[in-house]
Amino acid sequence: MVLDVLAYFDETTEEFVRRRHRELQSRGLHNPEIFERIAGELPHRAVAPPALSLRQLRRIVYG
Repeated sequence: MVLDVLAYFDETTEEFVRRRHRELQSRGLHNPEIFERIAGELPHRAVAPPALSLRQLRRIVYG
């Protein structure tokens, strides 16, 4: 349990975006909704990254 919390806080923005994309995609959501959700979640992380555009989020996932 403690290791899970530490891993959560150690996760980079890119890792978070990729993980959330996989999770939301596995629930049947489509990319437009997925990237909107991720963009809304990022500012609420413990260490919020600078604002990322939807295009930047797509590039993190798809390169």
